[in-house]
Amino acid sequence: MGAQQGVTWELAAARDDVVLLDGFHALKHALRFGAEVLVVVADEPERVRELAAGLAPDVEDEVARLVRKAPLKELLPRVHPTGVAALAVRPGREAGRAALARTPRPAPVVLLDNPRNLGNVGAVVRLAAGFGATGVVTRGDLDPWHPNVVRAGAGLHYATTVDRLELEELPPGPVYALDAGGEDIRGLVLPDDALLAFGSERHGISPELRARADHLVALPMRPQVSSYNLATSVAMTLFHWGGPKG
Repeated sequence: MGAQQGVTWELAAARDDVVLLDGFHALKHALRFGAEVLVVVADEPERVRELAAGLAPDVEDEVARLVRKAPLKELLPRVHPTGVAALAVRPGREAGRAALARTPRPAPVVLLDNPRNLGNVGAVVRLAAGFGATGVVTRGDLDPWHPNVVRAGAGLHYATTVDRLELEELPPGPVYALDAGGEDIRGLVLPDDALLAFGSERHGISPELRARADHLVALPMRPQVSSYNLATSVAMTLFHWGGPKG
């Protein structure tokens, strides 16, 4: 949707529905996937325009028109190496939940059961966006739109649906829960309408989600290796599912 002219950083930051886009790549991805960007600022706007010309010519004109000069150190606790930041409106939950519930689905939903690491959740959002997953849903008290998650997701929250839901709110579809005692994933075909469920980094799948699962699935792993990183497990599972079509 692009940015709104005449909106100051202070005015936009006072809203309770804005998301910080920290760095050029987050801005680039958000613009590509239709984010409503309110304001874009940089210490050196011309350098940002050069980045757009070299790395993202598809949004070059929009970036060049929107970026304005501002002292980032006075606005942010830390400045991204690319020297640019933006504020964008977080998408409405109603449309996202409708997309999750719509059937038939062209791609699975990734379900993170009580994740704890903000960076891992952001990495999962990037993976889900790249594979064309229908969305990323979390259970538990972690906010998947936390600034550190959005930073790790590099603006790709806007390329898929990201939300936090309770167990009874989960979208329809068979639940394939990753568990060391499950069936080897190499012998399975993961359907497009699946909910691919991954437990927390420390405790695994919760008892209530395990009871809800239609299938327990195991990734191949060498004996005496305790686990994979969450984002690695998601990547392996999505790759086995098959990835974007066309």
